[in-house]
Amino acid sequence: MRVWLSQDAAARALGAERVAAALRREARARGVTLDLVRTGSRGMVWLEPLVEIAGPAGRLAFGPMTEADVPALFGPPGAHPKAQGETEAIAWMARQTRLTFARSGIADPLDLGAYEAAGGLRGLRRALAMAPAEVVGTVTRSGLRGRGGAGFPTGIKWAGAAAAPGAPKHVVCNADEGDSGNFADRMLIEGDPFCLIEGMAIAGHAVGASRGHVYLRSEYPDAIAILARALAVARAEGLLGPRALGPGAPFDIELRVGAGAYICGEETSLLNSIEGLRPVVRAKPPLPVHEGLFGRPTVVNNVITLASVPVILADGAESWRDLGIGRSRGTIPLQIAGNVRRGGLFEAAFGLTLAEIVDDLAGGTLSGRPVKAVQVGGPLGAYFPRALFDTPFGYEEYAGRDGLIGHAGVTVFDDRADMCAQARFAMEFCAIESCGKCTPCRIGSVRGVETIDRIARGDAAARDLLADLCETMRLGSLCALGGFTPYPVQSALAHFPEDFDRRRETRP
Repeated sequence: MRVWLSQDAAARALGAERVAAALRREARARGVTLDLVRTGSRGMVWLEPLVEIAGPAGRLAFGPMTEADVPALFGPPGAHPKAQGETEAIAWMARQTRLTFARSGIADPLDLGAYEAAGGLRGLRRALAMAPAEVVGTVTRSGLRGRGGAGFPTGIKWAGAAAAPGAPKHVVCNADEGDSGNFADRMLIEGDPFCLIEGMAIAGHAVGASRGHVYLRSEYPDAIAILARALAVARAEGLLGPRALGPGAPFDIELRVGAGAYICGEETSLLNSIEGLRPVVRAKPPLPVHEGLFGRPTVVNNVITLASVPVILADGAESWRDLGIGRSRGTIPLQIAGNVRRGGLFEAAFGLTLAEIVDDLAGGTLSGRPVKAVQVGGPLGAYFPRALFDTPFGYEEYAGRDGLIGHAGVTVFDDRADMCAQARFAMEFCAIESCGKCTPCRIGSVRGVETIDRIARGDAAARDLLADLCETMRLGSLCALGGFTPYPVQSALAHFPEDFDRRRETRP
């Protein structure tokens, strides 16, 4: 009997290891030979732990599973109370355009043979048959933009590093996924680590880099363990090492574990941390593509950006460019969280409206109460009210409504949420996590908390002060932390003024 069960951190947190133990016990008791394959997650977190068994036309899904549900798996599949039908036919799966996450949840993430059988390494092989400039051109034509926040065109960044003099050059993967409500990087590394390795190798060939570095946050122990083992497999199989990119073309990847500072998600702070320096923001210029890690030309991309490269090289730039809207091309992994019935990762082409994401995909609130606000882009993203739910998911479309996509986290709040308290949280978060490099972030965030407390106590005059303070932070901060903090504060004040009108005796 072949069974697939996720070992993703979310599945483990929801009891996957207890389900695995129950499967082994039940198989032994029945004298059944059990082939238990531990996979990454399919992204349907509301069904975790998700168990799949082989059916006549494909895999059959069961979830959310508990130990008590295991014995019935050895009976007629259709009679199981947790039966969900064929996995690929579940609406959540059937509606996706899974490209970057095409292999997540399919096989053992450390089985390189299974990775290749599912289409892995096609992109790298095609890239190695092309001149580096052709690879850069393919990525540029695809329209791929950075999936870590700012949405900067990936091909332009690669072209800058390729043209910059100096050696050795570096490819740095920013896996310091510190935003609350975001989990795509972790899920990709835990479910399909060879995809990231392949993407980094392609980038190395394209820009002439011999060294790669993955900066991964210490709060992800499962991802650290899986990626370390995947790197060892890749070296043993010749994907990394002295001849990885061809005769005389070495490329290897170092795994560097961060200590948990949110500021290390900013690329130059991350570079300082790798160098063993205090993680503070560097002034620009020079840009990292000219003087990055150890003063050498460096490409810094996030996990999803690099993991999207193999499919672009395998299928061609047009296959990616033909998806999406406006200047937002390809697919985006939506990470749906908060007060929702169905939370998880949903990969789709750019263009879905916020109403489709929240009301249809997420199924509305788990509490059954009306949706009050949705924060898109992590803890420093803007809060969108119901009136803006017609906004299509795209970089310029969100920027046009004073929002940002960021890492594509979508966090839902029902009508009980206190938006004054949420605004204060954003300012306090920035005050705690600021590296202290620039005055608007270091001092402005502290003054912002104090000003919001004044508003909450009924000081109406403090509203104008808060607006001015936010604008100063937006214009004067050296990095995204201080520059984006005004987004949640200003949007909460603009769209939910009633939450700032109630006089409070205690701070929110």
